[in-house]
This record gives sequence, C-alpha cells and structure tokens, in this order.
Amino acid sequence: MRMNEVEFDDSRPVDGYGPGFFRVGGEKFDGAVLLLPSGPASWGGFEDASTLVAAAGEVDVLLLGTGAEIAHPPAALRRAVEAAGLGLEVMASSAACRTYNVLLAEGRRVGAAMLPV
Repeated sequence: MRMNEVEFDDSRPVDGYGPGFFRVGGEKFDGAVLLLPSGPASWGGFEDASTLVAAAGEVDVLLLGTGAEIAHPPAALRRAVEAAGLGLEVMASSAACRTYNVLLAEGRRVGAAMLPV
C-alpha cells in the first residue's frame, strides 16, 4: 500500500472530536464549531443561520454536521443558506469531519458547521 503525506498549507484540519468538543488545528472548541477559510470559531447551532449566510462569499459548499446521528436541519436554516447561494450537505458530524478534511486537502473552498457528538 502506498501512503501519501497530506499538506494543509495554512488551513486547519479537524484533528479530533469527542463528546461535546472538536479539536481543530490543535485548538479545542467546546460545543458547536464553524470552520471557514478565515478560521475556526464557535457556532450558535441551528438557530444561528445568519453566521452561515455570511460565509457565502468564502465557501462553495457548506457541510452541516448534525451531531452523532444524521438529522434534518430546520427548514428555515436550509432555506436561508440555500438562498445565499451555498450548497448545503447534511451528514452526521463524524462524517462531516472526515469530508471536510478531504476537501480541505484538495484545496476546495469548503466550510463546515458542526454540532458536537
């Protein structure tokens, strides 16, 4: 098997996650987290659609991690994000972490808003 080293330039991949937290680029975030090219930040959860809409110029696709299990996001959040021109991909937060890292390594303009597991 061939192994390839992944380089993330100055972006910050998800290093790990656990009950109630995410570790991004070595920094621990308790609770929900928003990952954008401008850097990681705490996120207000499903009620905080305005922060996601504001990211429309930074990313082409937004991964939405819904926690330990995949779940439907509130319709108002989905409508607001899609009206801003963002593609929204909903998945469990564990899958969102993996997908985010892969797309980040490919140099894609990706963002992730994730609820903790």
